[in-house]
Amino acid sequence: MPKKPKHPCGFPGCPNLTETRFCPEHTKEMNKQYEKYYRNWSSKQKYGRHWKRIRDRYASEHPWCEECLKEGRYTPVEHVHHRVPLRQGGSHDESNLESVCKSCHSRIHAKLGDRFGK
Repeated sequence: MPKKPKHPCGFPGCPNLTETRFCPEHTKEMNKQYEKYYRNWSSKQKYGRHWKRIRDRYASEHPWCEECLKEGRYTPVEHVHHRVPLRQGGSHDESNLESVCKSCHSRIHAKLGDRFGK
């Protein structure tokens, strides 16, 4: 199946062509902006160096996407997801964590209505 044609980056004044909304340079910038200005302050406090250690350890112990494994596919892990979100009383406990690939993580959050579903 042919790919969609590339289009200009969505960042004002950027002439770079991309397949996603922003070029790689501006994707990083927009993610930083989201983290700084739009992400809920209380949830930012719950993710720090401690979470990074937990996430890295869990990802090394579970190197495949757990959602894809249920369907018989082997996809490398890209994110560690909280089954019960921290804002809803979840914790960093291993029983509440799940290794997922980017597409599964996006699908889970789209169902929950997070970030882009608001």
